[in-house]
Amino acid sequence: MKRFFAQLYLWLLLAMLYAPIVIIGIFSFTESKVLGNWTGFSTELYTSLFNGGAHHSLLDAIKNTLSIALIAATASTILGSIAAIGIFNMRGRKKQVINLLNDIPMLNPDIITGISLFLLFVSLGISQGYTTVVLAHIAFCTPYVVLNVMPRLQQMNPNIYEAALDLGATPMQALRKVIIPEIRPGMISGFILAFTLSIDDFAVTLFTKGNEGLETLSTYIYADARKGGLTPELRPLSTIIFAVVLLLLIIINIRAKRNAKRNQAM
Repeated sequence: MKRFFAQLYLWLLLAMLYAPIVIIGIFSFTESKVLGNWTGFSTELYTSLFNGGAHHSLLDAIKNTLSIALIAATASTILGSIAAIGIFNMRGRKKQVINLLNDIPMLNPDIITGISLFLLFVSLGISQGYTTVVLAHIAFCTPYVVLNVMPRLQQMNPNIYEAALDLGATPMQALRKVIIPEIRPGMISGFILAFTLSIDDFAVTLFTKGNEGLETLSTYIYADARKGGLTPELRPLSTIIFAVVLLLLIIINIRAKRNAKRNQAM
């Protein structure tokens, strides 16, 4: 009975989490402007989304979201990988302190991070807009990249780098040809996670976007909901985002299983 109720609880929890997503996906294939009103199967909303029939502000929000996420994920992957290598080579109490400082932004509520960055930009006299949002996203995404890269460094044989130096490689060549290939899976996972977090972020973006009319997908949905309804094209867009994220997770899991089998074989 305990096992039965445990499985029942798990399935109920999963149903509560995924039922809204499934409902949005189903009603993205109908022309109805109201969610819950099925008027027959149709791909009109998808056509409107991709052919520019959606509202221009929504299309601008999508472009801003993707460009900010791409820039922030790329920059945070580079910075986070370099930081992870530096932290890994530290010793003693200094390494523990830096690891603790890296964990704080991940544990800190987003609203506190957003307010802190807002006050920082105001105190420095920086006009808020696209650039401040990108900088803010890089700031809160970088610790997650460090967290993804660090385990790969711990699994790496530390003697490989020293052997490369002994064989005549420069530190930069050893970094490029030895360390980066070893930590590449962690860098890819960190990039995907940073990209997803940037797309998903609302609180930090809201406090750092300023009053220049910049909108990302999260702030657009928030403003749209306050008007009393949601743009119908948001349903197919949400379905596509969920499908892409699900596909990325499947790819990551397949790669992880292959790497695990390869390591066991070696």
